[in-house]
Amino acid sequence: MNEAHLHMVFNHFPIIGTLFGLGILVFGFFAKNNTLKNTAYILFIIAAVFGFLSMSTGEGAEELVEDLPNVGHDIIHEHEEIAEKFILFMYATGIFSILSLFMSVKKHIFAKLASIITLILAIVTFALATKVGITGGEVRHTEIRTANAPVTENAD
Repeated sequence: MNEAHLHMVFNHFPIIGTLFGLGILVFGFFAKNNTLKNTAYILFIIAAVFGFLSMSTGEGAEELVEDLPNVGHDIIHEHEEIAEKFILFMYATGIFSILSLFMSVKKHIFAKLASIITLILAIVTFALATKVGITGGEVRHTEIRTANAPVTENAD
């Protein structure tokens, strides 16, 4: 397996994990169910680990595909810029999830505050995750590119 393949293997879980984690966390708030919240925290932690793996393979993947027809540097650069913002929020969500999980288990006085901060971070993280997923998909799937997405044709 090369880094492009590994990147494709790893890059879906941070997005999907954030989506499922956010849904479970919101439901946990409405149901006032700490088990659901703890499950969401664990999903966010796992998503952050996969986010690290995805970022670790992104540069190698870029090197392998940037010269392919209809790809080019510009579209990958756009994806990379959004991914760098996304991963910072993904890491913050993961770290606050560890903190929230610990506080929840220990029934700490600030457990609810940590949960709210984690929820806010997860919302921002998911918003960025959708942009990362769209721009990542546009790298090789020309059929989903928006009209203003950069396309660089390679001269033969």
